[in-house]
Amino acid sequence: MAMSLAQNWWALALRGAAAILFGLVALFWPPGAIAALVAVFGAYALVDGIFNLVGAVRAGRAGQRWGALVFEGGVSILVGFITLFWPRLTALALVLWVAAWSLVTGVAEIVAAIRLRKQIEGEWLLVLSGILSVAFGILLFISPLVGAIAIAIWIGAYSLVFGALLVGLSLRLRSWASTQSHLPAGGVPRTA
Repeated sequence: MAMSLAQNWWALALRGAAAILFGLVALFWPPGAIAALVAVFGAYALVDGIFNLVGAVRAGRAGQRWGALVFEGGVSILVGFITLFWPRLTALALVLWVAAWSLVTGVAEIVAAIRLRKQIEGEWLLVLSGILSVAFGILLFISPLVGAIAIAIWIGAYSLVFGALLVGLSLRLRSWASTQSHLPAGGVPRTA
């Protein structure tokens, strides 16, 4: 497997370059990154819905149950169209989901810290992380547009680092593959 990965080092390099490119776009033009993420999700939802409907037709021909596939396919296609025709609504929904998640997990962390205060030391760190999560959730609810841009910037930073690591790995694999190709079949260098 390692040799196969090393021989295809260029595929990792291309993935890394794409991630770096997306990361730069996200960092320097966050609205573009948000639009790209929303468009990719919309396209995915449409394709997923179509495949579900194809699966439902095939299941029906085979005499199997198909109702759930039709329902899931219809919902996916509807969500895909909503996403592509109203991308701002989708971006807003994503930010609100992250805000709700942040609030719920923050409250859970604070409650856990209060319950654990007699068993552990340093529970204030858990309280602090809970307060930070709650504050982040509230800020996202108050200003979802700024929240969407912040999320895009974080995704961009991640993508940039991830891409750089992939490019670095691909170059190391390329170097390793070239040294392995000079070895005899057993992989051990000949001694004189």
